[in-house]
Amino acid sequence: MPNVLLLCTLIIFSMKRLFIATKLKPDDNTLRIYNSMRRVLGYNKIRWVEPDNFHLTFKFLGNTPESKIPLVIDVIKKTVETYGIINMDINKVGIFGSRYNPRVIWLGIDENKQLKKLGLDLINNLDEVGFLKDRQNFVPHITVGRISKITDKQLFNSDIDKVKGAFLQQTIVDKIVLFESILSRKGPLYNEIYCTSMT
Repeated sequence: MPNVLLLCTLIIFSMKRLFIATKLKPDDNTLRIYNSMRRVLGYNKIRWVEPDNFHLTFKFLGNTPESKIPLVIDVIKKTVETYGIINMDINKVGIFGSRYNPRVIWLGIDENKQLKKLGLDLINNLDEVGFLKDRQNFVPHITVGRISKITDKQLFNSDIDKVKGAFLQQTIVDKIVLFESILSRKGPLYNEIYCTSMT
């Protein structure tokens, strides 16, 4: 029995919680709108993402054996090498879930065929090597808040409606990063495992 427990422990510690993303450096306007939302929506229970951790996720891999990390990196390299820098406009605020049960607050991206194609190429190429596709469609976005409890849904929706069409910033996607997400009481910590530049 002790040997079985030791084996299980070794397996757990040889796994990493991974995702593939690009980082977003928020400009002054994005920070102004973000900080305004935090202040205005302060009557609700929302776990806000700190601006230093803003990112756009292409693929959440979840718990992954360390032995498969070189395979993931190889897929990223081969996928990204055909892409140059992608321009991106962040021009909306929205929620996932319904107006009756909102779960996530996000910043949305203007229609961007090149960004969408990059995301789908990564997802499809990873699927071919065993990382199965999600059921949901790839919708480029930056999560900024995870909702635990809404005190006044009508007021919440009214406050979101006031900023949903706000233009936040123009930026570029010039790097793709493989992150490890380490969960802690203070929130997730992101450890950069691999990064490749787009030129």
